[in-house]
Amino acid sequence: MLRARIIPCLLVRDNGLVKTRGFSDDKYVGDPINAVRIFNEKEADELIVLDIDATVQCREPNYKMIEHLAAECRMPLCYGGGVTSAEQARRIMGLGVEKVALSSAIVFRPQLVAEIAEQVGRQSVVAVLDVKKRRLRGGYRIYVRNGREETNLDPVEFSRELERLGIGEIVVNSIDNDGAMKGYDLTLAEQVRAATHVPLTLLGGAGSIDDLAKVIDKFGVIGVAAGSFFVFKGPYRAVLISYPSRAERDKLQRSVGARPR
Repeated sequence: MLRARIIPCLLVRDNGLVKTRGFSDDKYVGDPINAVRIFNEKEADELIVLDIDATVQCREPNYKMIEHLAAECRMPLCYGGGVTSAEQARRIMGLGVEKVALSSAIVFRPQLVAEIAEQVGRQSVVAVLDVKKRRLRGGYRIYVRNGREETNLDPVEFSRELERLGIGEIVVNSIDNDGAMKGYDLTLAEQVRAATHVPLTLLGGAGSIDDLAKVIDKFGVIGVAAGSFFVFKGPYRAVLISYPSRAERDKLQRSVGARPR
């Protein structure tokens, strides 16, 4: 039976694990390798690791860090940050990573999707779209460089273009909801889901099991990713890495098998 995927998303800055609010106000929360080991023990479905400074600093991926993460990780691993060529993607995959995530690079050069998909297979190419609401005009726009620069790209139309180019999965990351822990942007998710046929993962806003359940109940087989929900505990945001229990995950999955895509 196909299942929704529940995915921790780890943000790395200066080789340390951080968590942000609205793509700023980052808080150090520990060592990425230790976090991976804990998620191994909790049998997480998948893991996303994003180096949030690589593109802004115009540097290549940290291959040594990626190698260490992949060696520890017992679940499918998706890495993103600083990838600008098919050669880099092949090297990362050779270190034991299952998926390579692309963000700013494909906004500036969408053809990169096709180039990497041809080399490593489209199932291994993931687009991470950082999206923010337009306050006055309505709708949404994609942002790049850690949410610092607005583009004129509509995420729905760009998702269609990415699918045409061979993207294997789309992660829609809400800048507005990042770190707020008040639920996902279901309107944005519904628009992208209706426009594409590739696997979709939502990121930004999860604060409870109920938030995950709302997405799965609405969309069925989908990825639900989160950062703060898996690393913070309580109103004072004490650092405590967690993940739903097997019983909680089974309960979330009950209606998935009966749902169409």
